[in-house]
Amino acid sequence: MKIAHHLPGRHDLLAAATVLLALGAATLASQQAGGSPAHVRAPVAQAAARMPAMPPAPPVEPLAYRELSRADAVAANARVPFSTAPNPAARPFRLKAEPDMLARSIDCLAAAAYYEASAEGDDAMRAVAQVVINRLRHPAFPKTVCGVVFQGSERTTGCQFTFTCDGALARRPAPAIWARAREIAAAALDGRVHRPVGHATHYHTNWVVPYWSASLDKVTAVGTHLFFRWSGWWGTPGAFRGGHAGGEPVIPLIAAISPAHQGMSDAALAEAAGPPLELNRRGARTLDIVSPGGDAFVVILDRGVSPASLPALALSACGQRDFCKFMAWTDASKAPRAFPVEGAAQQALSFSYLRNRSSGFEKMLWNCREFARSDPGQCMKTS
Repeated sequence: MKIAHHLPGRHDLLAAATVLLALGAATLASQQAGGSPAHVRAPVAQAAARMPAMPPAPPVEPLAYRELSRADAVAANARVPFSTAPNPAARPFRLKAEPDMLARSIDCLAAAAYYEASAEGDDAMRAVAQVVINRLRHPAFPKTVCGVVFQGSERTTGCQFTFTCDGALARRPAPAIWARAREIAAAALDGRVHRPVGHATHYHTNWVVPYWSASLDKVTAVGTHLFFRWSGWWGTPGAFRGGHAGGEPVIPLIAAISPAHQGMSDAALAEAAGPPLELNRRGARTLDIVSPGGDAFVVILDRGVSPASLPALALSACGQRDFCKFMAWTDASKAPRAFPVEGAAQQALSFSYLRNRSSGFEKMLWNCREFARSDPGQCMKTS
């Protein structure tokens, strides 16, 4: 994936400044002469027509990686030098919001910090939180905290933050570290700036190489995470003028760890549990059968479904249930017609998710004959 820079030329910017000065002088002269705006309307229109247009915001695309071993990826990343251009800190961001909206914002930001970087300590979590806030302020991204963090998590083509679609949310956070992540998130939304990352809008660990990484400016490293900003004007402070749009969506994917995201009516929960039309949007062809207890689902998947989209599909279907079993097949002829699911159908499973909170068990497994996974621990034994 290559990200376009869309940088206006230096001469264009100088020309724009000259035009603005000329417009000001013409307007002042007209006012001093007692003339009406009509006297300068034609020159103003002509000058405005000559001004360079603001370049379009750069595209935001799903994460895609080069096929490299971990060692080769580390070496490739090490060969890319850090930018020597100035790296000014971002301006403080303070979210003024009602308590429920602020709580949703904090928990979305804390989820990003925890699942993306908690293994590397507080500074790594602060750096991730700063990237989320930088994105919120940039015209290329959504204008809510939760919108930024969960951008693309509903698509079959990928997501912006990998924890939202790789099954990581099936792991319950360690209480003490989750509390710390929430403290870091609250501070970031109350004006604390993590200065080292500057205006970075992208990052990745040094053992992977996204296609976009060579086209952006590498500005700093925090632990094994490398941080990047867009090259050219879109990576400068002037591009980060956006504000919060107001409101924060309820994210069912984190309802299990966030009371602020549990505020759904029974009707909304039933909808999140997987009506066929909603599942169709996410890559499921049909919701075939539901167990009598409403806690087990048999789903037929589209053959072209992305494996990265399956965790979000399962978590959405299971909602807030303490016990849930989600089973999905790409081959409808091998799916069961009723419960219980027999051995032959089990052998043909494409994806499964089992949650039992009474015993603290949560597990997602892929059929790796169909869906390649980098972690063998995510593969079914039948694969």
